[in-house]
Amino acid sequence: MATENKQEQEYRGFEQGPIRPPNEANSLLIRITRNCPWNRCTFCPVYKGRHFSVRPVDHVKHDIDKIHQFIELLQEHAGENGNVSRYNTGDIPAGVEENDMAAFHAAYSWFTAGMTAIFVQDANSLIIKPEALREILEYLRKKFDWVERVTSYARSHTISRIKDEDLKAFSIAGLNRIHIGLESGSDNVLKQVQKGVTKEAHIKAGQKVKAAGMEVSLYVMPGLGGKKFSEEHALETADAVSRIDPDFIRLRSLSIPKKATLYDAYINGHFEKCTDLEMAREILLFIENLDGIQSMVKSDHILNLFQEVEGRLPEDKEKMTGVIRAFLEMPSHRQCVYQVGRRLGFMAGLHHMRSPKRVAKAERICREYEITPENVDIIIDKQMRRFI
Repeated sequence: MATENKQEQEYRGFEQGPIRPPNEANSLLIRITRNCPWNRCTFCPVYKGRHFSVRPVDHVKHDIDKIHQFIELLQEHAGENGNVSRYNTGDIPAGVEENDMAAFHAAYSWFTAGMTAIFVQDANSLIIKPEALREILEYLRKKFDWVERVTSYARSHTISRIKDEDLKAFSIAGLNRIHIGLESGSDNVLKQVQKGVTKEAHIKAGQKVKAAGMEVSLYVMPGLGGKKFSEEHALETADAVSRIDPDFIRLRSLSIPKKATLYDAYINGHFEKCTDLEMAREILLFIENLDGIQSMVKSDHILNLFQEVEGRLPEDKEKMTGVIRAFLEMPSHRQCVYQVGRRLGFMAGLHHMRSPKRVAKAERICREYEITPENVDIIIDKQMRRFI
């Protein structure tokens, strides 16, 4: 279990970590730990070379107090409709010290977004002492009693070791959703990418969170098994997810940025990356084998080929699988056109293949850059790394 850094006695100012889930874009970010205590996953480029530490509770409370102070300031200056005039980035508003500008900008962004949710950072917030987390959660609720949702990332390995009564206490204190990077349900894949957890630990963690009264949001990474484990990855992950029955299943397709450890294996040929077609077949197999659950499937990331593969299980399963089948049934040149349009951002889904202007634009790009069904995945792979 992590402990606070005893040498860190002085408050260093308001802090926010580098990442949060896509659906937490409008959430207030409250940092209680720095970086990732595991930090070995080969597919992840974040936090590499950075030391993990736990922020003192008093420092976190100081951050919360600053945000509360600036929210009150913004409320005082809000018009009848609740809006405030836009502050220039370089201006220091009256009542704000220069060294508090980071906290002010965080408060301003949250204020203009509606102040409905808070995300507790960084990569594995539940690793801190249970009494410390309860104190922080209770303080958040005291200061922002109107907030609808408080969420956090957590590792399955950590959750599986937390006492059930402590998880229940977190829920009572206001934590109502936990994002878990399941990535895969295959022990072979989990071992290959050094996830530091087993399929059974994933299942145990998800079930424990649900039993404690919190929502479970699972991240699944299509393509993580590569060509070698693609089918196993789909089937074992579907089995693990079905046994958890999470509230959300969030698809996050594999990309391999240069900063990730997996990149060396990819470049050296030890890891064979799936093509878009192979990944589409994998996603289809995964969704087809989700059984007996009522989860919401979300495809809320730019890396995903199919943004519209979203819906509630089981009633929307055919709609979601139908999108993938439609892509797989296309002629190869049409698949290539869609891949280019989607990766360059002017096609949000397969329905945009019915737009003559969008199709013509993608076809023109294919001609100009000599993109063909044979080389499209190589070119797309470079494009995807820009979003990591």
